[in-house]
Amino acid sequence: MDHYSSFSAGTADIPSADGDALAGVTVIVCASCRDETGSDAHPRAGELLAEDTRQAAAADTIRVRTVECLGNCKRRLSAAILRDGCWSYVFGDLTLTSGADLVTGAKLFATSTDGLIPWRGRPDSLKRGLVARIPPLDMLKDQP
Repeated sequence: MDHYSSFSAGTADIPSADGDALAGVTVIVCASCRDETGSDAHPRAGELLAEDTRQAAAADTIRVRTVECLGNCKRRLSAAILRDGCWSYVFGDLTLTSGADLVTGAKLFATSTDGLIPWRGRPDSLKRGLVARIPPLDMLKDQP
């Protein structure tokens, strides 16, 4: 969707993302997501993805949180990446080892100057798995 929009994707310099910028990004992982078999076993696949994401973010100041349900069950393992005053993103079809991809996306988001995660440089799982991009509330305009 956003790869056709008019914003400049540019190339983010991920390693230069400073701690303050990274601290403004939160990755939310759906802890109740099941694996592809639909198993009710614990820990749930979503909990394992959350742990993988925490480990991938261990050297950074990216916040990783869990939520009970993102309501994206048909797309299995799901997560969202948020940043104050910017668009929010929801991803699905992730795997147990997508934590590094979520952290890469968060770093791209932290270095973005236009409040969007650049398409260029985004991991394939975050390109294919994009479910929704939600605008910040202050961007919405009242309709007459």
